[in-house]
Amino acid sequence: MSALSNFRPLVVFTVDTPNGQKVTNFTEELKRAYGSKTGFNVKYRKIDMSVNEHKADWYLKINPNGRIPAITDPNRGDFNVFETAAILLYLEQHYDPDHLFSWPSTDPKADNYRSEVMQWMFFVHGGIGPMQGQANHFARAAPEKIPYAINRYKAETQRLYSVLDARLKDRDYLVGEGRGKFSLADMNGWTWCYRGPLVVPEEEIPQSVKAWIKRCWDRPASKIGMGATNNGKLGDWAKGAWSKESGLAPEE
Repeated sequence: MSALSNFRPLVVFTVDTPNGQKVTNFTEELKRAYGSKTGFNVKYRKIDMSVNEHKADWYLKINPNGRIPAITDPNRGDFNVFETAAILLYLEQHYDPDHLFSWPSTDPKADNYRSEVMQWMFFVHGGIGPMQGQANHFARAAPEKIPYAINRYKAETQRLYSVLDARLKDRDYLVGEGRGKFSLADMNGWTWCYRGPLVVPEEEIPQSVKAWIKRCWDRPASKIGMGATNNGKLGDWAKGAWSKESGLAPEE
């Protein structure tokens, strides 16, 4: 961990998408927790997808897959990290020394909790992200409406939400003793579910899942991280996505 006076801001290359927001939410959490102790800070570099900046030669040297997000860490020899989950795990490893979002090795259940965190992270990356992304694409962006595709991906998204529902019925967070502890498992999942009403009607999203989303949404760091590259504001997609009664609608 770098000393306070020597800390250089990490560069986060991103856009305010569900995957990008996972990282910016975590960096905002780390800034709040460690900024005054270690100097932890970041610089957000918005990638202009409209001109294919993510496919530019300079960016492909940082992320050979040409996607967002990615980071460069000047405190560790300008080390680059791409892939959302890899970035979250890297930040946790190097910049959460007090284990505020994880479990110390002295905890006898630390290895089990870490395994559970990884399981839920893989569940989102292999399931909710691609299935909900396809549901949104075929319902809102595809040049032609294909009912089979729309219905298939919506139904699979709902099934995956039911898995979350079963886990969260008597819990606040996905992993940890009792009602759980806010961790990477939650940070990695809730940003996709926040966009759930774009695919699944709000009233069809399980109550336990909505309550979980709101707990994550209500965190002060989330209010900044969700709109990190847009002056703290969400894009037009968020208008009307959630009802005002849900407590999840962004301030206008």
